[in-house]
Amino acid sequence: MPTIPHAIIEAPSTLGLATDGVERLPEQLLNLGLAERIGARRAGRLLVPPKDPVPDPETGTLNARAIAAWSPKLADALEAVLGAGEFPVVLGGDCTILLGAMLAFRRRGRYGLFFIDGNADFFQPEAEPNGEGASMDLAFATGHGPPLLTDIEGRGPLVRPEDVVAFAYRDHRDQEEYGSQPLPDELKALDLPAVRARGVEAAAREAVDHLTRAELDGFFIHVDADCLDDAIMPAVDFRVPGGLSWDELTTALRIALASGKAVGLEITIYNPHLDKDGSAGRGLADVLAAALGSAAA
Repeated sequence: MPTIPHAIIEAPSTLGLATDGVERLPEQLLNLGLAERIGARRAGRLLVPPKDPVPDPETGTLNARAIAAWSPKLADALEAVLGAGEFPVVLGGDCTILLGAMLAFRRRGRYGLFFIDGNADFFQPEAEPNGEGASMDLAFATGHGPPLLTDIEGRGPLVRPEDVVAFAYRDHRDQEEYGSQPLPDELKALDLPAVRARGVEAAAREAVDHLTRAELDGFFIHVDADCLDDAIMPAVDFRVPGGLSWDELTTALRIALASGKAVGLEITIYNPHLDKDGSAGRGLADVLAAALGSAAA
């Protein structure tokens, strides 16, 4: 199978968080040589509108209108890369960049989502203590939440729940404590205990089998750095004990990319301000280089 060249889009949005820091993710990974290591063209950096510290009164979500207006701009950037025959690698940012990415693919057809995240991100605004969209992005993308964020361009849901695999999340205690809505039954859920019970290779193949069904045109990969074990990835804003090892994440990504049906990837939430010795960023760059570099043109 011929290789597809990669193109890096910098999407340093923190609109989905009350805090800052993750906007430095692209700069840090690029300084670690990620573009060169995966043979990627740098396709540009999006400007992000200013933040409002008060949640939007109609949606209960921080910066809801800014997210709704900015997401189509990210979608346009992805479409430009896709139109050039390249594989987009989107460096966030917080997890609300998912809406722009999935909007790009929703414009083009029916695509799935391999959602690798330490949190299920399925909160509803009334239960999210800080109104942070980064805890609600999977809910919004699958059509659960205020129309301003679930029906962007009138295209909601941006991805059907039955076309999603939520992989390796482990925030069950916080979901229960704060009253998160449950994941829909039709959404394929492989939480961290399920991944461990099957083994990461078998679990990843099960996920990819679900996402390479004939009715799908392909699938997008979302990676939140907090999917990694807290002991090796402390540089995230919301820490939960446990998580995947470097090798486990690399294995899951390689299996997904080897399917030939992955159409892009985003990385979110790594916060260089919290990476005291730089080891978390180096490890993350190594994983991405190992997974993507083997497919570089």
